[in-house]
Amino acid sequence: MSTHSSTQPALTQLSRRSLLKLGLGASAVLATAGMTATLSGCSSDAPASGFQVLRESDMPMLRAIMAALVGPHPALNPANLDAAIAQLDKTLAWTSTAAQKQVSDLFGMLSMGITRGPLTGIWGSWENASDAEVRAFLERWRDSRLDMLRQGHSALNQALQMAWYALPVSWEATGYPGPPAI
Repeated sequence: MSTHSSTQPALTQLSRRSLLKLGLGASAVLATAGMTATLSGCSSDAPASGFQVLRESDMPMLRAIMAALVGPHPALNPANLDAAIAQLDKTLAWTSTAAQKQVSDLFGMLSMGITRGPLTGIWGSWENASDAEVRAFLERWRDSRLDMLRQGHSALNQALQMAWYALPVSWEATGYPGPPAI
């Protein structure tokens, strides 16, 4: 007698073997996509002009995700959004090269069209993604059964929120007077 109801989603009925096959298949797809991007020159490791770590290809994705994470903050405008991305770059420049590589790999997967769609559900460009689509992607990753996606959500959330709230323009609306004067 089966313990699974026929009304349960198929994903919860995956056997361990099927889950391993799915994981291996997904790894192969991501590795192939990464190799293709590297060989075709789509994935440049060179930082964007004026940045130390972040690449030009990261910018549209960061703008879309940060705007969705910050939400309707009164100080959120294009100039302050760009300042927060510059703050993120400055913070990343102070991290280890291993941490920078991990962040760059995550941003690369989210920026490249061939991996963005399957991973995020955003099939078009980040510039054309609505806030609702970006929030839906973030919620899927936050609530995912896969630890890797939950960790990706946590990394995005923490890094982008820290970059935003490091800016003095973000403090006033939250009632934070700023760090104590020394």
